[in-house]
Amino acid sequence: MAAPAELGVDTALDFLAGRVELSGPVTVRELGGGVSNNVVLVEDAAQRIVLKQSLPRLRVRDEWLAERARIHREWEVMRALRDVLPAGRLPALLFRDKRRFLYAMRAAPAGSSDWKTRLLAGDFSPNTARLAGATLGLIVRGTWGKPEFRQAFSDRSAFNQLRTDPYYRTVAMRHRRLAGAVTNWIAESSARQTALVHGDWSPKNLLVRPGQLVCIDFECAHFGDPSYDAAFMLNHLILKAFHRPALAASYFHLARVAFCWTLGMLPRGALGWFEASSMRHLAFLMLARIDGKSPVEYLRAETVQRAVRRLAMDLIDSCPATLDGTLARAGRSLAAYSGGNPIRRP
Repeated sequence: MAAPAELGVDTALDFLAGRVELSGPVTVRELGGGVSNNVVLVEDAAQRIVLKQSLPRLRVRDEWLAERARIHREWEVMRALRDVLPAGRLPALLFRDKRRFLYAMRAAPAGSSDWKTRLLAGDFSPNTARLAGATLGLIVRGTWGKPEFRQAFSDRSAFNQLRTDPYYRTVAMRHRRLAGAVTNWIAESSARQTALVHGDWSPKNLLVRPGQLVCIDFECAHFGDPSYDAAFMLNHLILKAFHRPALAASYFHLARVAFCWTLGMLPRGALGWFEASSMRHLAFLMLARIDGKSPVEYLRAETVQRAVRRLAMDLIDSCPATLDGTLARAGRSLAAYSGGNPIRRP
């Protein structure tokens, strides 16, 4: 019998039938696939398997459509990166169902959890930040100027549908005074095609356990401006400081650790522009996570949203070229918001 069209807890075993042999008691549960995918975990006595299927319409309030074929790009990117990243940094791929926009992979080892969950729980391991930053740097260095990556992953459709439009262009529409700045920055960044871009280098997509990291969710990947990924990571760390101002110094410290390791891995050709470009992306991304189509879920209070919005506008207008300059402004903004002292390094 043919597998059903829609992946879910009730249909996952149908997709595995004839492809993966299961033994002993089997459990099936839904995983948090974000807003853009169905994701299910299947476990038996000996193995853990994740099935992932792309959605044509994302689960958000505003209409947000995307081509389902992005799932195939994700599969191809992970295959291509096998020779770039150390063993264990990517999940092992099992099979792909092209017609149903689905693939299966080995799950991260038992005991792993995403970095976002650990950060929100107050886990400030500098080693995890080092792994996150260094792995990003390895992707940039290992794909820098490589014609095979440029040719295979030049299409930016998924990135535009899932990032440029709902983040940058939505911000430009909702803040008319920024329209020119946003349009100019999209054009400048798009012209910079130097290395593979993950497109969602978020703590939720980095699965960690002591001394190990596995990166997932490459559906927005393309050959382009890799400073976007550094900014994406930094933005999440700074936003968490607004979520828990008393721990801001620790979040800022992790931002410095991760970014320093990324910079340390870069090819020489990136050193003249990468940091300033990351800070420019960061300013727009920060505003997008408040006023774009996918606002960050843990900053719900209007007071904190206003504080983040003010900081983002300040960064857009002032254009700091360094992480230290950006964090200094973020620290002053946090102090004003929380009524506390200026943020100091731990």
